[in-house]
Amino acid sequence: MSESTAFSYAALLAKAAADPVKIGNRPRRGKYDFAVAYPDPASLPLEELTDALGQALAEEGRDLAIYAHPQGYPPLREWVAEKLGRERGIHITADDLILGDGSGQPIHMLIETLVDPGDVLITEDFVYSGTLNQMRRFRADIRGVLTDEAGMLPDALESVIQKALREGKQPKFIYTVPTHQNPQGWSMSLERRQALVALSQQYGVPVMEDDCYVDVRFEGEPEPSIYELDGSGRVMYVSSFSKVIAPGMRLGYMTAQRDLLERALGAKSGGAVNSFAAFAIHRYATGQLPVHIEEINKIQRIKRDAMLTALEAHFGDSGATWSRPKGGLFIWLKLPASADAVAVRDKVLETADVGYLPGPGFAPDGVSGRNYLRLCFGYNTPEEIGEGIRRLARAFRAEGTI
Repeated sequence: MSESTAFSYAALLAKAAADPVKIGNRPRRGKYDFAVAYPDPASLPLEELTDALGQALAEEGRDLAIYAHPQGYPPLREWVAEKLGRERGIHITADDLILGDGSGQPIHMLIETLVDPGDVLITEDFVYSGTLNQMRRFRADIRGVLTDEAGMLPDALESVIQKALREGKQPKFIYTVPTHQNPQGWSMSLERRQALVALSQQYGVPVMEDDCYVDVRFEGEPEPSIYELDGSGRVMYVSSFSKVIAPGMRLGYMTAQRDLLERALGAKSGGAVNSFAAFAIHRYATGQLPVHIEEINKIQRIKRDAMLTALEAHFGDSGATWSRPKGGLFIWLKLPASADAVAVRDKVLETADVGYLPGPGFAPDGVSGRNYLRLCFGYNTPEEIGEGIRRLARAFRAEGTI
């Protein structure tokens, strides 16, 4: 059918229809792929997952003939509830959990349940682009809060809340990635977590805590979850198996106050999560996940150190600064104020074979931070990381970026 005779849906689109995504387009990946937070491919526990799935299918495989529980595989929810109680101070039952496709689906469910067009949502000044895109999908008014290496600045957060209230807008929630933050790499201090909880309770603004990176830790001990510090039901908690097992498993989870959880379950599309993935993760996690986490953290620490060493060698005299994360998969690189990492990104990918994501993709306003970029160290080998950072610096110098 020619385009001239094709039927047009343009006049029929819903007011809240999503922006189009080009069919068939797959972004080119650089050999030195610092753009996306992939885990280390060599450390994926493929044989162990295969064995775990085989065991589960032998024991429960015929249950695939029926639709699974809408909240997800009960034994895995029981395991997650036990883990959260032991490690994050979140004392719930399996019935207080919903499994989702990664953490993205639970976040989508909560946003759909709570947000109308124009509602104020509060985030860090640079934060995970996937959540920002979902907020924009529901036409939210997204407002960022200044941060430093310890997280949101309490005075800045209070100012943002008060400004919204003066405008007659009660913020719907504060979204935060408090541990090994994406993209900035910092972890929120205990004092800042306590201040966030106090402001949440003072002004009646709930918190969505995205704890996806808490297990990817190279140094120190984890701070308490914001959920644990609150105790009033104002905190929604989401996390995922993506960074500790594999993103391709597409399995995460959420908990919240029961009435909100029931509303969110009503917004869940597609029924229960994939039973194959849930079977495999449950059997694998119950016996082997803690050791696997220790192993991958040793691997990722070496990669982080390789990137920090390379940045010092090749960007040390450029006027750039960068984060030194104690976990997670990201380093946040700040170039001189006049630099534009957006303008040269495609050329750097083409000429240097290095991929990265520039700052505006993580900015609530979508335009700030052109002199920032996120570098992910999870996928490439330490040797490749060193070469990739060398190429990146050379390309930036050739373009006059540094």
